[in-house]
Amino acid sequence: MGMISEFKEFALKGNLVDMAVGFVMGGAFATVVTSFINDVFMPLLSPVMGGVDVGDMSYTMSEAIVENGEVVKEAAVVNYGLFINATISFIIVAFVMFMIIKAMNSAKKKEEAAPAAPPANEVLLAEIRDLLARQNSKS
Repeated sequence: MGMISEFKEFALKGNLVDMAVGFVMGGAFATVVTSFINDVFMPLLSPVMGGVDVGDMSYTMSEAIVENGEVVKEAAVVNYGLFINATISFIIVAFVMFMIIKAMNSAKKKEEAAPAAPPANEVLLAEIRDLLARQNSKS
């Protein structure tokens, strides 16, 4: 088997394609959650926090140095508000992924818990065997 055909077999396996679809869906979901945080959740939270936008929160460690209208040294700024937004987005994505995996695992357990009924001929043979065993024990 040549290297190209091995690669083709590997690349077209169902689980690899499923994983690729999962990555694409996860990226799209993360984009939706980020938009929800930045455009819906944080603006609703802002009035509760006295009009402060969490995404704009930052701490300036040192101011920028400007000489002759030109920036010589950039300001050292810690944008912890953006980190808070990213943390909230992560928590939401992680919780949704947890719920999806939990639902999949419970569905899988239900599938495994329900064993298939034996075929009718096996049930009939088992009944005949039991009747013969009872008759032999009586004699």
